[in-house]
Amino acid sequence: QVQLVESGGGVVQPGGSLRLSCAASGFVFRSYGMRWYRQTPGKERDVVATISSSGGVTTYADSVKGRFTISRDNAKNTVYLQMNSLKPEDTAVYYCSLWIAGTPYWGQGTQVTVSS
Repeated sequence: QVQLVESGGGVVQPGGSLRLSCAASGFVFRSYGMRWYRQTPGKERDVVATISSSGGVTTYADSVKGRFTISRDNAKNTVYLQMNSLKPEDTAVYYCSLWIAGTPYWGQGTQVTVSS
């Protein structure tokens, strides 16, 4: 079955950096685009970044452009989110995700807290 396991979250000061990882299994990783979402309490889960199956095409939410970078290693079945110049408003639970035949799959999420 599809499994997505995020890691790398934590507490960081404003202006700091974190690198999130998402280890995937149970499907042919290199065949699917991947996404990172984030969610804060009481709000919808919003897409942060997407990456194509080959890694050649990436997109970003306006709020993170120039600060976050999504990447993937198809040999390791892992997708990453490098987050630089973090702001307090980046505080959220971050999820990696993929869609297969119209069905979304989610990891358990990893908490990122940006606070001084």
